[in-house]
Amino acid sequence: MSPKRWRDLRKRVLSALVLGPTAFACIWLGAETWTVLVAIAAAVLTWEWVHLCGLRTRVLPGMAVPVAVLTAGILAVAEHPRAALVALLVGAALTWWTAAGMRGRDRLAHPAGWLAAGVLYIGIAGIALIELRHDNQAGRANVLFLFLVVAASDIGAYMAGRAFGGPKLAPAISPNKTWTGAAGGLAAAVLVGLAVAAALAPGGASRAAAVAAMLCVMAQAGDLLESWIKRRFDVKDTSSLIPGHGGLLDRLDGVIAAAPVAALLAYALGQGQPLWR
Repeated sequence: MSPKRWRDLRKRVLSALVLGPTAFACIWLGAETWTVLVAIAAAVLTWEWVHLCGLRTRVLPGMAVPVAVLTAGILAVAEHPRAALVALLVGAALTWWTAAGMRGRDRLAHPAGWLAAGVLYIGIAGIALIELRHDNQAGRANVLFLFLVVAASDIGAYMAGRAFGGPKLAPAISPNKTWTGAAGGLAAAVLVGLAVAAALAPGGASRAAAVAAMLCVMAQAGDLLESWIKRRFDVKDTSSLIPGHGGLLDRLDGVIAAAPVAALLAYALGQGQPLWR
């Protein structure tokens, strides 16, 4: 086994020891604290996205991305999720319009649609995370379940892929990802999902395993999507904000993809119901 496979492990562990407890403390403390953290994360994510597109968030059209996401977040906090989604759609359209209208030296290096896509990509996940936690009865359990399952998927895929290698999962998109890693991530996610469900609201083990597997698949799809996006922009990381992980977009790609699915499931089940019941 080559030591080079694990050369970034120390940085990953140190970053996780800082970010993990912060996130879980905010989840535990309540919806208000969690909303503040989501707002901070959204600000960083939109900053990274705008910079990927070669613009700045202090002036239009780059400014339109954080403004649209923030507006949608405020509506979600005020218990108007449908209005929040409409705000995202309008914000994405206005962002595209202002970006497409740029001329001369200010013209975008990438199509205007990329900048507008950031509004939906980040904004929908933000609304989902706010809505999940704002369920006073089941919000804490559901968000903890989501984050722990996604984290287990990420760790399991990393450890299995680095330890055993194997056939490439999608070499044209992400050369380092393997089928072995995907299987390891799925196994870890299901096991952690079962453990979290048993600890927070016992019962429904088979459903907990199924929901954990579904969220894991979405998280891994989000990871591949992020890799594809970075290839389109010809960058290794979305930023250098987090040692060992790159940017916050790199770290939260799985959560961004899995959160809307978890929120839709919670909506279908109704208020006060854990995702696995």
